[in-house]
Amino acid sequence: MEGAEGATGAYVSEIPAGKKLNPARHLYEDLHFVLKGRGGTTIWNDKGAKQTFEWQDGSLFALPLNCWYQHFNGSGDEPTRFFSVNSMPIVFNLFHDADFVFNTPRDFTDRFDGDPEYFSGKGKAYPGRVWDTNFIADARSFALEDWKERGGGGKNVMLELANGSMAAHISEFPIGTYKKAHRHGPGFNVIIIKGKGFSLFWREGEEPKRYDWQDGSVFTPPAMMWHQHFNTGATGARYLPPRLGGIKYSLGEGFGDITKVDKDVKAGGNQIEYYDEAPWIRKMFEEELAKSGTSTRMNPDFYKKLA
Repeated sequence: MEGAEGATGAYVSEIPAGKKLNPARHLYEDLHFVLKGRGGTTIWNDKGAKQTFEWQDGSLFALPLNCWYQHFNGSGDEPTRFFSVNSMPIVFNLFHDADFVFNTPRDFTDRFDGDPEYFSGKGKAYPGRVWDTNFIADARSFALEDWKERGGGGKNVMLELANGSMAAHISEFPIGTYKKAHRHGPGFNVIIIKGKGFSLFWREGEEPKRYDWQDGSVFTPPAMMWHQHFNTGATGARYLPPRLGGIKYSLGEGFGDITKVDKDVKAGGNQIEYYDEAPWIRKMFEEELAKSGTSTRMNPDFYKKLA
């Protein structure tokens, strides 16, 4: 994906009905979001720790670094499909040695030690809407918390996964609302997992360009390009952006840092407040809603600058 700019790689994989993939291991991190179907994965390391867990439509999980794994399709009638976001480009660019990347016998026991609860879905909550886990049963219905700073009545949870350097978050904003414009580093693979709408993208000094999206769309905003999301559908719009760089193991603002995405650009952050955005944006959104017989649910107080 162009906007990933070498920070992350991505691929879609499909397993035929009743089939399984070959076992594999590698020295890059890999997050999987299940697009369709149900199945299971067996994970094991060289020390003999081993377990199998099941997944379904909407599941999100991280493969522990350099563990062996094998995916199985649990249906005898339909294929299953998942979307991977990974750190493969960086690892290959560093070592440019496929044998080393795929065949190094090293157990990272801080990533996986055979804990029977590893893929149970249990986790630990931290301040700032952070959930530390290794498995989300269904990202489309996972409970979120208010994130008022991002606007539009939106909710969010930050996900730290498999004690790795890759992370993700889930955000949702209600019918008839839109988010504040913001920007960040490369490698955010934004997967629309519920809803319909569009986003504006622009670089400083340029005219915004519009791109429509729906459930199943994916886009990667280029590094530090302004973008803004608008919900024009009949449900809340929810998206999942796996990325390189989390909160626990931050790689800095250049890769995945999100500490400034909800702070005013005039105060050193990377967000444009509603009261500073171009006036035509609000007008355009309301006109777009009117075409589908929907009215805005944007609170007028959103546009007021607090003293």
